[in-house]
Amino acid sequence: MTTSARNVIVLGGTGFLGRRVVRRLVRHGCQVSAGTRSPGAAAACRLKWGGEVRIVRTDLGDSTALKAALASSGTVINCIGFYAETGGETFQDIHVDAARRIARLVKEHGGQRLIHVSGIGANLRSGSAYVRARAEGEAAVRSIFPGAFILRPSVMFSRSGAFFRDLQGIVDRLPVIPMFGRGNTKLQPVWVGDTAEAACRIVDGARARRRVFELGGPDIFRYREILERLAVRSGRRRLMLPVPFILWRFGAALLSPLRRPPVTQAQIALMRRDNTAGGNAAAFSDLGMEPHSAIAMGLV
Repeated sequence: MTTSARNVIVLGGTGFLGRRVVRRLVRHGCQVSAGTRSPGAAAACRLKWGGEVRIVRTDLGDSTALKAALASSGTVINCIGFYAETGGETFQDIHVDAARRIARLVKEHGGQRLIHVSGIGANLRSGSAYVRARAEGEAAVRSIFPGAFILRPSVMFSRSGAFFRDLQGIVDRLPVIPMFGRGNTKLQPVWVGDTAEAACRIVDGARARRRVFELGGPDIFRYREILERLAVRSGRRRLMLPVPFILWRFGAALLSPLRRPPVTQAQIALMRRDNTAGGNAAAFSDLGMEPHSAIAMGLV
């Protein structure tokens, strides 16, 4: 492993996954830059990073500035992504066009490595613009830079509240819990810290026969089971109400003008299919890792 390869820029470095990747890279002794279009957001992250981190303003629409931002790094990790189209940016803009632009700049630079974060369930034939864009972005990256590593995490949870505690809040507030369909969708939640560690293992030079990783936790639940477990945990009796997906889509459309809608079309699309790791991709075991259990962590 050369010193330059351990000089890493994390694009989306102040986001949900990105800021955790930055923190773990610091722990791994890497030289780290956090790429963000909102440098002010990095101030809240600095205390948790626990080391020297360079803040780099990155503008995905400015190829010249983006090229300059990437030039001094040996490894580029693209953690940029979102579930709702806002501010004039579309899934195509971020998950496809920007991913393609980043891959092209990495290729032109020469000698750099690229880790691209996508998600389980990406499908070129999906009727969802979000799911389809994720797959198109992967395809664009691999066609331009075949040596890129692709990370596809399942739904990610955190100790601080993402996913399980968000659902716990719903269970605590509502006597009747609306479910996506009949609640039979299978989920394999993965701790965000494990996803961040997987990226760090690749930076450290972990070798795997495959370049595409599907990252799921050790527990597989049906959505209904998660809600039932959370209700039992809080000592509440709750009625689980099946809601057809077409009604969820209608509700999401009504809520879409909100700055932070409680549910988006992208999330609904992901809940229509099982979100579990497949057998044709590499996994945590290929990186010498055993992912953390949400049950063992006391979150569900």
